[in-house]
Amino acid sequence: MAILSINNLTKNYRSIRALDNVSFEVPPKTVFGILGPNGSGKTTLLGIVMDILKPTNGSFKWAGEQSSDELRKQIGTLLETPNFYHYLSGEDNLRIAARIKGKGEDDIPKVLKTVNLYERRKSKFNSYSLGMKQRLAIASTLLGDPGILVFDEPTNGLDPAGIAEIRELIKELNRQGKTIIMASHILDEVEKVCTHVAIIQKGVLKTVGSVHEIMHTSGTQNVTSLLIELGAADNGLLKNILQGMSGLESVAETDNGIEIICPENITPEQVNSYCFEKGVVLNKLNVKRKSLETRFLEITGKQSDR
Repeated sequence: MAILSINNLTKNYRSIRALDNVSFEVPPKTVFGILGPNGSGKTTLLGIVMDILKPTNGSFKWAGEQSSDELRKQIGTLLETPNFYHYLSGEDNLRIAARIKGKGEDDIPKVLKTVNLYERRKSKFNSYSLGMKQRLAIASTLLGDPGILVFDEPTNGLDPAGIAEIRELIKELNRQGKTIIMASHILDEVEKVCTHVAIIQKGVLKTVGSVHEIMHTSGTQNVTSLLIELGAADNGLLKNILQGMSGLESVAETDNGIEIICPENITPEQVNSYCFEKGVVLNKLNVKRKSLETRFLEITGKQSDR
């Protein structure tokens, strides 16, 4: 059974449609990314499923059940940075959070170790780095040992080291069996952390599935595609020749040579033979994994939501 089932969710703000009949399911024990540019409707969607906002139309269920206060208490949520007390220690801040939740005070040592803050548990919150503050915020969501975690832009504003820490933490929590739903506008973050993704643009669901499926599906058809990097002594000539090869989805010149995207039924050997027959000898042919950025631009049509 799906952890979260969303059915035709629509949200209007006067003349603006923030969500437009969005439907998808979140499988259990996945890291499910809701990906889209700022303003695409991600935060609105999370606000609805956490009962902070009311939808204009549509419905959702958690593990087949209607949302309720009791059910929401079983979900660890980080939609905005908690109001921690700057003059209190990390440990004392978590103690207050546990009392507000009415559970989880006995979990404090465990969650501090999980987020790698146990050694700094006595330090005041205002002495923490941004990454440490975000890890403490995640620790607060772990009080009571919820099986589902919901994060909105969990690495927002962090430096590269802080981003790497949060990524590893999310992957570790997933290895422990937790289902994690996270909204992000950062393609690299989703590609490195998530197992599944829903791409939203201007409130419209563009595609949904496992990251592997989305990365290896061509266009709107269920066709696996390859990204091949090529090189020759004259890359301009190579590009012109490849543009005449039937079946290729795209031919582009990059800093590293020429990149083509083609269906899996066109093999690298066929590409090599085609170029040789046209009088071009390749000095490079690498089959690469298509990046999520490439797929995102294909799916959204390279449009900005701003």
